[in-house]
Amino acid sequence: MTRESELVKIRPEITADAGISAFEIFQNQTLRPILKLQNELLIAVFKNYVQKRKGGFLKLSEKEQLLFIEQAVKRDMKFKHYLEGIVTGHFTLDEYQVFIQHEDELTKRLITLLIQRFQSQLNLLEER
Repeated sequence: MTRESELVKIRPEITADAGISAFEIFQNQTLRPILKLQNELLIAVFKNYVQKRKGGFLKLSEKEQLLFIEQAVKRDMKFKHYLEGIVTGHFTLDEYQVFIQHEDELTKRLITLLIQRFQSQLNLLEER
């Protein structure tokens, strides 16, 4: 078995429309399955982030927490790049080449998916 086949094999299946654009296809066939696979780790990373850097997260209202998540993922470049690394480390070489060729668009999609994932699991982020 090759690294590529093993990486693809361990990803959960995601049911989604095939997508209209190549970007949507990449999002649905690569990004979303990797995010689902890495969900527990991503939640743990976010919890660690708020504990070590921004301890007041749990005291914020739900609306403020949602905004905090969005701003943290978009504006804290060190944290953003750390999250991107968790995902891109699960790319095959071919997927990495596609990602690099369309890095701006695919990074925007990845960041949007990360924000949505964290916001939709706010209850898990609040657990200690």
